[in-house]
Amino acid sequence: MARHNLGAVAGFEFTRIVTKKWFWAGTLAVPLIMAFVLGLMGVSNTTTATASETQQSAGFSIAYTDQSGLITAGQAAAFGASKASSPEDGIRAVQSGALDAFFEFPADPANSTVNVYGADRGIFENDKYSATAQAMLSQAATAKIGSHELLTLTGNAARIDVKTYRGTVESGGINAVIPPLLFLIIFYMLIFLLAGQMLNSALEEKENRVTEMILTTLKPATLISGKVLALFAIGLLQMGIFTSPIIVGFLFFREQINIPAFDFAALIFEPVPMITGFLILIGGFALFTTTLVAAGVVMPTAKEAGNLMGVIIVLVFVPLYAGSMIISDPQDMAVQIFTYFPFSAPVTALLRNGLGSLSTGEAAIVIAILYVSAAFMFRLSVRLFQHGSISYTSRVNIRAALGWPAKGTTASAK
Repeated sequence: MARHNLGAVAGFEFTRIVTKKWFWAGTLAVPLIMAFVLGLMGVSNTTTATASETQQSAGFSIAYTDQSGLITAGQAAAFGASKASSPEDGIRAVQSGALDAFFEFPADPANSTVNVYGADRGIFENDKYSATAQAMLSQAATAKIGSHELLTLTGNAARIDVKTYRGTVESGGINAVIPPLLFLIIFYMLIFLLAGQMLNSALEEKENRVTEMILTTLKPATLISGKVLALFAIGLLQMGIFTSPIIVGFLFFREQINIPAFDFAALIFEPVPMITGFLILIGGFALFTTTLVAAGVVMPTAKEAGNLMGVIIVLVFVPLYAGSMIISDPQDMAVQIFTYFPFSAPVTALLRNGLGSLSTGEAAIVIAILYVSAAFMFRLSVRLFQHGSISYTSRVNIRAALGWPAKGTTASAK
């Protein structure tokens, strides 16, 4: 008898769940999203490969000075390089944008540093400057020795110091990349820590059957606004609590727990990327908060809202599948879609902002999209809450809440 009851309960529960539309909507949405992303990446990879081949053959403008006399005019011409009248003129040409790179080869390249100056094209693309300078030296040395194999045996690569510029201002390199990327880490931590609370913030009153009592003293907009502000405050509090042991350990117990030394003074906090990162973080967090609050308003129980939350959280990870393209080719079609689609924009834009490939214009558009989308989701949450605040046992009808006609109404009227 007990086994019969167990089978009946399991069969009933399974059937009850799998016959619900929201179960299949949430379950099928994840593979559909992933299939779309993989298909988009497949198309983009083909485009990226073609663009990469074109870029490799395109080269970039180079001027140089050579006190060693190793590099001949013919060898320099093979790299598209021409002689500069002086190091000062070469550096000024890079700063003005008239030249992509200037190489200053010293009298003794084997024991002295080769100074390289280039226009800032992002932390990863900037590597082409030092690679090209090394290639020019290697070709000249090979011509002197007469054998590439002997050159390989003779010693190590030259010491090359690379400075890049954005206009006349020197770029900070990796030390300027780390601070803006901290906003990406904070965003992920906030979503991981607070997603459940975001979803349940509007569900608790419905499940406890106290919504109508609360609404006798509060307007729906006031209630939803208070919940969103509270979630922001909770996020700040949790971030402070979780980071405090790291800060205390680093400041007071670094030797006892063998924390490696790190020179924080070397970090460069550039104003524009830091302000951009902060605004994207706030906009992205507001969008996901209001979206999850809206999901909680629609569903009668947290159990039914779980599938919908899973779909929303998947959207946070979608840009990571295109991480290599975001780094290597930020103008790729897939990267552009991820940059401007509201639910993938925070991660994509924060990553591009840290790596220096998000222009001021692009950042302004992304920030506008996030804040407008968050405002829309907030108004939607309020509207849904007004309409379905006491729908304790059924989902809120979104069409009815928005005042749209029911399906088939227009057709039957005609």
